[in-house]
Amino acid sequence: MKEKVEKALNDIRPSLQADGGDVELVDVENNIVKVRLKGACAGCPMSQMTLKQGIERYIKKLIPEIISVESV
Repeated sequence: MKEKVEKALNDIRPSLQADGGDVELVDVENNIVKVRLKGACAGCPMSQMTLKQGIERYIKKLIPEIISVESV
């Protein structure tokens, strides 16, 4: 499962890096993905929208068994 999630994050990563941010996979527990937003994403007021509307939506589309994506 972690490998699938990491592959999905690698697809998203260039978009985040273009804005000076990044995302790091921390863990996958009980089909909940835990990530850490880094760089510009860490302090951005839009980071929760990026997390839920961007990252979570994309991962759930590729891996339907994922329940949610959370920032830690």
